[in-house]
Amino acid sequence: MSMPKLGIIGGGQLGSLLSEAAKSLSIETIILTDDINAPAKNFTENFISGNYEDENLINEFINKVDLVTFEFENIPYKILKNINNFKPVLPNPEINKLIQNRYTEKDFLNKIGIRTTQYNLIKNKDEIKLNENLIPGLLKTCTLGYDGKGQFKINSIKDIDENIDFSNEYILEKIINLKQELSIVITRFSHQKYEVYEPIENVHEDQILKHSKIPANISDSLKDKSIDWAKKIVEDLDYIGTLCVEYFVDKNNNLYVNEIAPRVHNSGHLTINTHNISQFENHVRAVCGLEKIETKKIYNGKMLNLIGNDISHYRGKTFADNEFFYDYLKTEIRDKRKMGHLTTIEK
Repeated sequence: MSMPKLGIIGGGQLGSLLSEAAKSLSIETIILTDDINAPAKNFTENFISGNYEDENLINEFINKVDLVTFEFENIPYKILKNINNFKPVLPNPEINKLIQNRYTEKDFLNKIGIRTTQYNLIKNKDEIKLNENLIPGLLKTCTLGYDGKGQFKINSIKDIDENIDFSNEYILEKIINLKQELSIVITRFSHQKYEVYEPIENVHEDQILKHSKIPANISDSLKDKSIDWAKKIVEDLDYIGTLCVEYFVDKNNNLYVNEIAPRVHNSGHLTINTHNISQFENHVRAVCGLEKIETKKIYNGKMLNLIGNDISHYRGKTFADNEFFYDYLKTEIRDKRKMGHLTTIEK
């Protein structure tokens, strides 16, 4: 069988790692990005850069690919929908539309019986005062914003930030007594056919992922529930590809879904070295309609994100045979920017 040409929208580290996984399966990738210096240009055979709103650029991309996936969820829905009229986009753009908005995402989860933190939609400052039961809380923009961007912590009604721009819609989420953060990475191939990675335990610093490890230090019942919820989510969405569900665990061991990422995920990077098949390869296999191979953990492991200037201490360093260093080859080191990661496996 001839292999499809896979279009990937977005040229960051996820696009780079997807390209590498595709190459290992003899699948050609075409990257489309709005960043001329995007690191994925180092990992793909075909690199197209320009404005996502440029019709000629989109047409050039459509003509070069057989199907399309993406590395980040904040691509305008109308662009994905337009591409999907000519070449299949997986996961489906309708899923992105739902998950791009934190309010519709949480409503979806609650409707299918999955617990989230308490929340409400906020359109102006007065509505915060009407939702005093959600304070202390986090005010987050309904759309866009990640790694702590577009978020404001509200400890009391008195300390509402005057700089909040209410031309955006927000969601106010009640802060829980947090014990742990977990994620489940799952790849769905078709109806009730998936590969699920065991729960990953995560630690964030400044709202950016810093450490991930498997196995997670949790009970069997929490492990089972987090996996069951992830399966329910991908089935209800009729999802194709790799998806990540991010969870909170409170001090009473209650599980909550924090967010869904409809794509490969930073916390799953360690699967490249801990499993026989990584989250990236499984994603490529699923969207390209390739064979589903049983995914097995070979090693326990942990990942350290290299953020900003951290990368300088690792470039040129010698590593032990159980350490795997990934440099995303970004041209500029910036504060709070993910520059690479180090995975250490337990042999």
